[in-house]
Amino acid sequence: MTLSKLLIFFYCFGITLTAFSLNPPELMAGKKRYDRSEIQYSLPDVTLINQNRENLKLQEILKADKVIMLNFIWADCTTICPVMSAGFSHLQKKLGPDAENIWFISISIDPEYDTPEVMNDYLNKYRALPGWDFFTGTRKDIDSVMRAFDAYVANKMNHYPLTFLWAPGHEKWVRINGMVGTSDLISEYELLLDKKPKP
Repeated sequence: MTLSKLLIFFYCFGITLTAFSLNPPELMAGKKRYDRSEIQYSLPDVTLINQNRENLKLQEILKADKVIMLNFIWADCTTICPVMSAGFSHLQKKLGPDAENIWFISISIDPEYDTPEVMNDYLNKYRALPGWDFFTGTRKDIDSVMRAFDAYVANKMNHYPLTFLWAPGHEKWVRINGMVGTSDLISEYELLLDKKPKP
């Protein structure tokens, strides 16, 4: 194969890969971009610290009178975390006053780096409004939280997009596996509110 033919081959091959990445089969078929399930989790008895150096016993979040929207990120991440954080930021602004009904919780999977100061700068970067907290803790406690949500990864570079929703009175969490847009999060939030908890 001549050099010119080889270049043409790789050029066409690159276009094909680009088109596939922009239009994967599941999107072209009109299917959802994420998997949704409802699972009951048992939260560990650990204490975390947020960007303002405020301590929180993780089990206390289940006593909140707000919907919980939770994800796992790390501040220095350059792949999926910025997208997920932008999603939280856009959702807060999109909902307006209704955003006060949600407690946004991000939990660091890189506690050795994500100090309260780093987490505070991170939230400022995404123009987080009140009601969005970024928590860290000891490596042992963070690992136990990740395992409790079946989200553990030994290497932070291998983490994947997960979002969890819970409403007061509900036994199960909504687990969303995959990247979700603002409209998807709003739909899941509204669906959670419409579903009455068990007496």
